[in-house]
Amino acid sequence: MEQSIVNSFITRRSLLKTTALGAVATATNISLPFKLKATELSSVNTSTEKVVWSACTVNCGSRCSLRMHVKDNKIIYVETDNTGTETYNLDHQVRACLRGRSMRRRVYNPDRLKYPMKRVGKRGEGKFKRITWEEALNEIATSLSKNIKQYGNESIYLNYGTGTLGGTMTKSWPPGSTMLARFMNCLGGYLNHYGDYSTAQIAVGLDYTYGGGWASGNGMSDIENSKLVVLFGNNPAETRMSGGGLTYCIEQARQKSNAKMIIIDPRYTDTAAGREDEWIPIRPGTDAALVSAMAYVMITEDLVDQAFLDKYCVGYDEKTLPEGAPKNGHYKAYILGQGDDGIAKTPEWAAKITGIPENKIIRIAREIAGTKPAFISQGWGPQRRSNGEMISRAIAMLPILTGNVGINGGNTGARESTYAVPFVRMPTLTNPVKASIPMFLWTDAIFRAHEMTSLTDGIRGVDKLTAPIKVIWNYASNCLINQHSDINRTHEILQNEQQCELIITIDNHMTSTAKYSDILLPDCTASEQMDFCMDAFTASMNYVIFADQVVKPSFECRNIYDMLTALSEKMGVKEQFTEGRTQEEWLRYIYQLSREKLPELPTFEEFRQQGIFKKVDPNSFYVAYKSFRENPEANPLKTPSGKIEIYSSRLAEIAKTWILQKDEVIHPLPIHVDSFEHYGDKLMEKYPLQMTGFHYKARTHSTYGNVDVIKSANPQEVWINPIDAQIRGIKNGDMIRVFNDRGEVHINAKVTPRIIPGVVALSEGAWYAPDNKGIDHSGCVNVLTTHRPSPLAKGNPQHSNLVQVEKI
Repeated sequence: MEQSIVNSFITRRSLLKTTALGAVATATNISLPFKLKATELSSVNTSTEKVVWSACTVNCGSRCSLRMHVKDNKIIYVETDNTGTETYNLDHQVRACLRGRSMRRRVYNPDRLKYPMKRVGKRGEGKFKRITWEEALNEIATSLSKNIKQYGNESIYLNYGTGTLGGTMTKSWPPGSTMLARFMNCLGGYLNHYGDYSTAQIAVGLDYTYGGGWASGNGMSDIENSKLVVLFGNNPAETRMSGGGLTYCIEQARQKSNAKMIIIDPRYTDTAAGREDEWIPIRPGTDAALVSAMAYVMITEDLVDQAFLDKYCVGYDEKTLPEGAPKNGHYKAYILGQGDDGIAKTPEWAAKITGIPENKIIRIAREIAGTKPAFISQGWGPQRRSNGEMISRAIAMLPILTGNVGINGGNTGARESTYAVPFVRMPTLTNPVKASIPMFLWTDAIFRAHEMTSLTDGIRGVDKLTAPIKVIWNYASNCLINQHSDINRTHEILQNEQQCELIITIDNHMTSTAKYSDILLPDCTASEQMDFCMDAFTASMNYVIFADQVVKPSFECRNIYDMLTALSEKMGVKEQFTEGRTQEEWLRYIYQLSREKLPELPTFEEFRQQGIFKKVDPNSFYVAYKSFRENPEANPLKTPSGKIEIYSSRLAEIAKTWILQKDEVIHPLPIHVDSFEHYGDKLMEKYPLQMTGFHYKARTHSTYGNVDVIKSANPQEVWINPIDAQIRGIKNGDMIRVFNDRGEVHINAKVTPRIIPGVVALSEGAWYAPDNKGIDHSGCVNVLTTHRPSPLAKGNPQHSNLVQVEKI
């Protein structure tokens, strides 16, 4: 409701004479830096003012159009999309949220990087001296040449970064799609990575169930055809909150179908916020136990879709168990206690683990089994754990057991998918280096690269690494420090300059990560260059934004294409890198290729004026694996069997061959397992609270984390239940210390029943701000998170943490 009020205020011209956040700032008495002079305010309606289309391209799952009002090379204020309808999937308006509308405050932020700089203090101290572009590029060229000659191209690493995820020329991830990849491929390649901080476990886990890499889900607009919606940790109101995302889509779809909505989450999220029919609080990391108990009810009460399981699945029972699997190695035996562990997964068993009452588990199981079609989906929070692969596969069992896969109104148990348009991407050439590391283990590849193998650390493409990381390219990324786990550990690794010799950061602001860099290159913002922006989660409509150059670059900032063009000349590969084109010439070339695939695109100049191109899915709804459901023989899945693999022979082989620690489990079935820092861990005697992270409206990960008015409106706080707070003498607003063996954070408490007892929650992305004792005062969750990877994906378990909380 508040969002709608603010949106309506902002579209009124009388309130747009300050900034996109002017209405909010006025309402909350927040002072406005960069406030316009009275002379500027009085003249914004003159003929010298122009409106230029741009975009917010951060990693929120949306890409939102911004209409920038400009006068005298200065952004005066920001509006958003004003084309189309208010109804999703009918050419709807892609309205930016307040983060995107505050883009002016990012362009003119006091933290802007203005000039090339070289570190003069220790990494992390933030001490730099200004140098010229020539000096910066010479130093980079010298280091690249030296390390490639001595260690090979495997020693050059492109770090994970999603600060400009929606761009074409400016795209910062995945590595192979970036300008840095194109540049390094001209030099012989680079060490690649796979996985990401958001989805490592679910991407790998569900691949063994559905095959083909990333597992698809039905589009969220298909909820129009659902009778029941069940969301495991899926919170679009905070993770897809803009008009380009799915916040309103789910509500508009439910209004048409009148589907009941059940939310299963440790937090009472904004997606619930009174719109849900039932909130089921669950202990973090126990989703697989809940699913197993619901499966027990469905199996023992004959509520499963046996015909679906027989025709489309492998490993549900003995008759579909693949060759080589052990007797009673199937899912039904596991659930009924006839498998290796001999434990029946009853509701009584699960209640002790999950904290959900036995009778509620039984009731919800019957409701899911008896209501069809049901949209059963999981967000990416549940899988971001030490047992995340198992959790993701287990949640997918609910639509499989009930036959909801491949039908309208159903889903696969994965997160929702989106309709896409065939827009051509910037070619980045081929990487000759075959080695690829799990993204989460880049710090290990600095100091123990020669120990890292395919069987111990999930190295792909080669059996083992042959060189340590010596040079890191860090583009549009705050992931060296702020977004990476166990900050104090990473700090210690990066202090050794003999190991990683050079860290180059290309960014807009002096982030926490930038302070750990050796060379800083000031990048243009999206408002200071031309690009196409896409890759949004939008249900059944997709779009491309023409982000034009709104203002000239500030200070000595350069866009990444121009800076790498200059560097490629020094390295003798300019002709191969540029092919004789400027950035605009590349965009015109890409656009012409795109028009051949998508003839309805307007001309380049027409698109430039139009600002946004939208296309609605001609099939109305995206239904994952629909063709497989209709004809599995003609349209097999990309699993070895061509079917849904409840039992995975591939995982059985990995479990036998990989080198795992005692508390790490890889299993052919989607079972519940306890892993490190789980509920019931002996470590809880010392650190009795489970700590989980979550996405926060104040930021997109860490982007917008330095915009003052958004920080004031959305303070960083630790959520703690009143029961846990009372035991510790903590009241709402008290300053508390949150700590474990990895570090300590001082932050204010938010005492609220919206988080279950025994759990505290701290939103991710706050900019790391340590004192001289290493205690963080910003609420940066990664001071406390573990760096130990998950067993199968070697992914990020940043929601598996045990802590203690005390009042200061």
